Amino acid sequence: MNQRERFIKTLNGEPTDRPPVYVSLVPQLAKRLSDHLGVPYEKPISSLLGSRISFNGLLTGMGVDAIGVAACFPDNAQPFLRPDGITINEWGMGTRPVGLYDEFAVYPLSHVQSVEDIEKYPFPEVDAPGRFRFAKETIAKYGKDFGIIGDLECAIYETSWYLVGLEKLLMDMAMEEPYVDALFDRVAGITTETGLRLIDCGVDMLWCGDDFGTQTGLIMDPDMFDRYFAPRIKKMFSAFRAANPNIKIAWHSCGSITPIIPKFIELGLDYLNPLQPLATGMDAENINILFGKKINYFGAICVQDLLPNGTPEKIKSEVKRIAGILGNGGGYILAPAHNIQDDTPVENVLAFFEAAKELEV
Repeated sequence: MNQRERFIKTLNGEPTDRPPVYVSLVPQLAKRLSDHLGVPYEKPISSLLGSRISFNGLLTGMGVDAIGVAACFPDNAQPFLRPDGITINEWGMGTRPVGLYDEFAVYPLSHVQSVEDIEKYPFPEVDAPGRFRFAKETIAKYGKDFGIIGDLECAIYETSWYLVGLEKLLMDMAMEEPYVDALFDRVAGITTETGLRLIDCGVDMLWCGDDFGTQTGLIMDPDMFDRYFAPRIKKMFSAFRAANPNIKIAWHSCGSITPIIPKFIELGLDYLNPLQPLATGMDAENINILFGKKINYFGAICVQDLLPNGTPEKIKSEVKRIAGILGNGGGYILAPAHNIQDDTPVENVLAFFEAAKELEV
């Protein structure tokens, strides 16, 4: 059974020799792994979701069964660096480097007050030249041998707060300011059209997402989720399935989100990701008790403590234990609960891949 067969059979609920593996890395760790393995370091892909879709040569060589693709910054709207060190992207968002990641420094809609402000704003064009070149070239190169995941994270809520600012957006949501619905409709429309283009490219799964959780609970009331997001997510999922009835859909939300998991099940979600195990209630045992096989699982291997601090033996033991809980009966995609971070030793990353290989039956 090759990598693609393993991934597709898992998506279709068919038995496999082991769970398929997906991994993403921060660039600093990818560089250390490349040096350790004696392979060329690949430059990260220029995309809002770059870490999720980069280093495919390295990762396919290490043993993943699926890789990611996404929409990229187009030829006519590449990010540019200002003299003050802030990078501006095509959305008008500005970021500055802080450690492993960039933090937001410019919110281009921070002064938004009205629906008219949204209507006047120059949002990105989905079909701008070059946006899907990477996706098409990657699928042509890897699609016969590996599963292909189309990344659509930051689907509605996150992109919106990147534009407005987190505090202002949450306050305006609570006040039901009219522009909020107009903004969410616009962003959800862009995400939906992007997903439809990725379906046309030939992805096997669409990996949508917004982080609705903190380490200890939801960032908003479930009623607010129902008010703003559930209808738009339902509309998005319907559009994807109308384009391809066989498409599988995952949703990423970091943090503790158990109160809204039943809502995602009602919306017809296929795969829940990332199952952040140290967030309250999100450990594999509790999730299995609460939801069992009502939904499939994608992730659950801890990047906060296990991978950076565990021994290789502990990592192997935990990977096998969690796969036994969430993968019992199939349907589980084995993956870290986020990008593996630069605090993780090379030998621990290798132990994760070795554990996956040892699951084969």
